[in-house]
This record gives sequence, structure tokens and C-alpha cells, in this order.
Amino acid sequence: MKIIVVSDSHGNLRALSKALCDYHADLYIHLGDGERELDTICRQYPDKQIYHVCGNCDYASLSEEELLLSPDDKNVIFAVHGHRYNVRYTLEQLKEAAGRKGANIVLYGHTHARHNEYDNGMYIINPGSVSAPRDGNRPSFAVIELLPKGIITNIVDL
Repeated sequence: MKIIVVSDSHGNLRALSKALCDYHADLYIHLGDGERELDTICRQYPDKQIYHVCGNCDYASLSEEELLLSPDDKNVIFAVHGHRYNVRYTLEQLKEAAGRKGANIVLYGHTHARHNEYDNGMYIINPGSVSAPRDGNRPSFAVIELLPKGIITNIVDL
């Protein structure tokens, strides 16, 4: 199973469309700060399996702030925007919350900075931003492949 993860599109429909529509996946996850353009994509592509959480800039959102997803019988994904877990300063609160929920894949955004780490049985991934990176890199998204023999994670330039 292939999963594409995006975050922080901040109104850039073109960039979000490129990540979600030009690349094939079985499942797509948006980590917040881009609900308006994501709604447009969802209307244009109703057959795509797209999940999302709200971010700190998704004002008046009715969407959930956290997502717990089991895409197969071996993996549990915990997805958040990240601002409620102080991810700009530390990942410890996020890792602890994910551990309590039994997640082995943790997804977060908010910082606009890429992060791809494996720590103590847990994959911790921030795809960066599809529109406005803050880490000196190009706009990006993450690809997660759930394979019979393991998990492959990559950050891809947009």
C-alpha cells in the first residue's frame, strides 16, 4: 500500500493538486492548514481516499484535530497538525501520545520543515510544506510504502 502525506498547503491549490493528483497512491493524508483547497480536490476527485486533520490556520474548521488510522492489519497511523504538541520545540509529547495510542507511524506538520526519523519502533514523519517550506528545501510531500516485509518512508521534492 502506498500513502502520500501532505501538509501546509496554505491556499496553494496548484501545489496541492500536483502532489495529490500527479502521483498515485492508495491513500492520501493532509495534515492541516489547507482545508479550502483540499475541499476543492475532494470534489474534483471523489474516488480518491483522502483523510485530513485541521491545522491552526484552518479557522472555524469542523474537522478533527487528530486521526487514528489502521490502513492494514500491522500498522497504526497517528496523524495531527502538530501545534497542540509543541512540535516546533520538541517531539517528545507527540511521541508519547502516539505510543499511548499504539501507533507505529506518526505524522505531523505545522513546522513547514521536513523530518523523517525511525525511533524505537516508531516512524516519525513531517512531509514539510507543499507550498511554503521553512527549512531551505523545496516544497515537498512524503511517501510511505507499507510492504509485506516492512515500511519505506521518503520525502519527495514537489
